[in-house]
Parts: sequence; C-alpha cells; structure tokens
Amino acid sequence: MTGIVRIAALAAVGLAAGAGLGGCGSPSEHRVGVTATDSSCRPATTELRAGRLTFAVTNKGTKTTELYLYAAGDKVMGEVENVGPGTTRNLTATVPAGDYQLACKPGMEGSGVRTDVHVSGGAM
Repeated sequence: MTGIVRIAALAAVGLAAGAGLGGCGSPSEHRVGVTATDSSCRPATTELRAGRLTFAVTNKGTKTTELYLYAAGDKVMGEVENVGPGTTRNLTATVPAGDYQLACKPGMEGSGVRTDVHVSGGAM
C-alpha cells in the first residue's frame, strides 16, 4: 500500500509541475483575431505591440483564402495559405515596431484586400 501511495504522490507532483509549465508564455506573445471574407480583411485591432504575434485568421467567406503580413515594399513577414471557408488557421511571426499591412487573398490570387496595422514598442 505504501508503494501505491508513493506512486500516486509522485504522479500528483508531476501533474502539478506540468500544469505550471503549460501556463508559461512569453509576455511578448500576442494573439490577434482576423476575420476574412470574400471582400474584407478585418483584424480585431490595428494597434499591436512588437514581439511574437499570432494572427488567427477565420475565413467567413465562400472562397479559400490566404493571409499575408507585409512590411514596407511588400516584404513578406509571414503567410498562411489554404484557409478554407469556415476554418481558422494561424500565422505566427516575430514583428519589430513599424507599419505593416495584413492582406487576405480570397481565391488565393491577386494582391489581396489589405488593412494597415501599426506595431509599436520593443519586444519584451
């Protein structure tokens, strides 16, 4: 019986330690929802903090879309393709302060529907 109690206690300690680690994250990680349709690309906010950003794009349109994050000169900072209607996919990039554009590309062609976003501050 003592062995079973000891194993149970060790398992409980292991689970508690694992739960503590699961909640850890860098304070510079931010998640931003983006709603894409066949004619729009709307982030939840256009004012962001520098650091690791995850854009969770939800396609509410009828065409498969893509999401791009562009820096000046259309430099691609990150992209996610094949976001089917009714699905959500993530684009994650480490982004320094500056001005950018998010582009949703309904039908996965052309220059896309663009929205300006501003990133301020430094990564924490």
